[in-house]
Amino acid sequence: MEKLLFEIGTEEIPAKFMPGILAQLKEMAEKKMAELRIPFEAVKVYGTPRRMTFIASGVAEAQADSTVEAKGPSVKIAFVNGSPSKAALGFARGQGVDVKDLVVRDEYVYAVKHLAGAEVKALLPELLLDILHSLNFPKNMRWADHEFKFVRPIRWLVALFGDEVIPVEITGVKSGKFSRGHRFLRPSAVNSAKEHESFIDAAKAAFDTAANKVKNTVASAVIGTTGAVEIPNADAYEKTLYDNFVMVDQDARRELIRQQVTDLGIAEGGHVEIDEDLLEEVNYLVEWPTALCGKFEDKFLTLPKECIITPMRDHQRYFPVMAEDGSLLNKFITVRNGGSDHLEVVAHGNERVLRARLSDAEFFFNEDRKQKLVDRLEKLKTVSFQEGLGNMNDKSNRLVQAANMLAMAINAKVEKEKLERAALLCKCDLVTGMVVEFTELQGIMGREYAKLDGEAPEVALGIFEHYLPRFAGDELPQTDIGRIIGIADKLDNICATFSRGLAPTGSQDPYALRRQALGIINILIDADYHISLYKVVAGILYLLQIVPEQTAKLVPQIVEFMKQRLRNMLIDQGIRYDVVDAVLAEKRNDDFADLHARAIALNKFVASEQAPALIQAATRVANLCKKIEAETAINPQLFETEAETALHQAAIAASKEVLAATVKYDYALVLEQAALLVEPINKFFDDVMVMVDDEKVKNNRLALLAAVMDVTHAVGDLNAIVQ
Repeated sequence: MEKLLFEIGTEEIPAKFMPGILAQLKEMAEKKMAELRIPFEAVKVYGTPRRMTFIASGVAEAQADSTVEAKGPSVKIAFVNGSPSKAALGFARGQGVDVKDLVVRDEYVYAVKHLAGAEVKALLPELLLDILHSLNFPKNMRWADHEFKFVRPIRWLVALFGDEVIPVEITGVKSGKFSRGHRFLRPSAVNSAKEHESFIDAAKAAFDTAANKVKNTVASAVIGTTGAVEIPNADAYEKTLYDNFVMVDQDARRELIRQQVTDLGIAEGGHVEIDEDLLEEVNYLVEWPTALCGKFEDKFLTLPKECIITPMRDHQRYFPVMAEDGSLLNKFITVRNGGSDHLEVVAHGNERVLRARLSDAEFFFNEDRKQKLVDRLEKLKTVSFQEGLGNMNDKSNRLVQAANMLAMAINAKVEKEKLERAALLCKCDLVTGMVVEFTELQGIMGREYAKLDGEAPEVALGIFEHYLPRFAGDELPQTDIGRIIGIADKLDNICATFSRGLAPTGSQDPYALRRQALGIINILIDADYHISLYKVVAGILYLLQIVPEQTAKLVPQIVEFMKQRLRNMLIDQGIRYDVVDAVLAEKRNDDFADLHARAIALNKFVASEQAPALIQAATRVANLCKKIEAETAINPQLFETEAETALHQAAIAASKEVLAATVKYDYALVLEQAALLVEPINKFFDDVMVMVDDEKVKNNRLALLAAVMDVTHAVGDLNAIVQ
């Protein structure tokens, strides 16, 4: 068993690409090795801004042996009077086996070939080159005169099987044993002297470093790059690069950054609330992280907190430092790609950059305060909404109407004046200088300016909340005003885009309609809003002044688009796919909060001991109900057996309970009532023949089963459940 190391060295890769690249590299390595029947134990990936690496451990030195079968002609054709026919001889010759070795099975002949595994080392060059060509990236580059595309130009390759180099070449770069250490940091006599107490040890360290430097310089001359580091074997990869100031293990590097930032925040008299997305991005910006603290002038603390944090976090990749009471301190923490020398110089440079950003924010804030939000409505007329659908001022007025419509649909307990005011003002901050400069602040600045303008707190909060959720995992609005305007805004965007024939297709979703649809669904479920989506969509299209003929076509398209998002969301939440199918089988149900409640209850029920019996009984009932040609009222006078009467009484009792539970969306109780019908259903089928010659008796029994089905299928179509 050996380790296989493959490092692809490049110019700096965008940090946001790296998590996806490493996941893809791991998947690709495992897939390609499996396809070539190369036994291995595990694949570990490593990544820094300028390298992506995988190490496969426990790699066998030879392929696994395999057996290949090829199906030939039938026995009747292959043998005539016990002797091989021309068909059998031709098949055996084509498969490279002796006709005597053909195997007869299932009335056919088979050629069975046992293939010995090839030497793995001979397969690796093609394997590694295949992986290089198979990787996909959000954006690709070409460089020099090469046709090959990659995320960034490839500068070096390390390919080792144990300690032996595997030959791979692409764009003129040949694989070898030499990787690259940190761009600027090198093992030095100075650093070594700090670690040793005696002059002799320091001198020895200096000599060793000098010798190593000469060795690397020679290697660099050969491959045309300074700072080359020899990797003696795959086992030594991580430690060798660590000794050259490169932490290749992204997980260890991430946790070190987290620890450094946390500890430094405490040391500076505050704490850091670490944003995981920012941490992940910083992790792939550095190879040797060192956290440091910088400061900015106290005067900027008069700005709203978000006006400081956004330039800090989104533009400069800094971590803000908070006081114990949640207020912002005039400090920030950043992470340097290097050691701890001259940190004060680095901090000063970062302070200068941030000062310029905050000065811009201060200027825009002061300029914005010269005009109230409501006075900006006129300027919204200069901002286009969508082609042929007016401007943002038109949209603001439309949101007022849409919000009122939704409030009535859900019977929300909100003050009409405040709801309308928030809907009218919610887009005004789009034309403020602060939001034009820092687009991430939309909604946030609307909230802050509304507060300063003296608007009601509910109005200010609603302006902010109507944008939520802004991304996957973001917080949801918690007030009715924010929820209602948020749903209205997102539905208005979806309906407008569909009306222009720009519905998402495949992976193309330039208007982020899928994200907005998921936002609507999450709000409906979280707030437990029960609305008819068909009616609301039709209402939004009416406000958009879409002609009735087009509206009739668009409504089912938009609702189906939304249902597909609900389907995906439920499956992502761990709901069984057949449960989702069962719940969504009722096409007329467009209450998404109701559908979600049904899915949760049914998913739990199908895992219970009662489920198999109910599903089996309900399926038998449903299959017979397919034979109903016309609706018939149940006539107890036509019952001929005790089993019919018992089932009828049980169905009536269950129906009453189901109706009461359904009104409360208590679908666990509905399923409990359905399970009570299993015994009378089974007794009915044991004692009663449904499809008799007497039409009246037959139809009466079918009508009884239809009533039973109303109970058994009250949560979803149990026929869709796979047992």
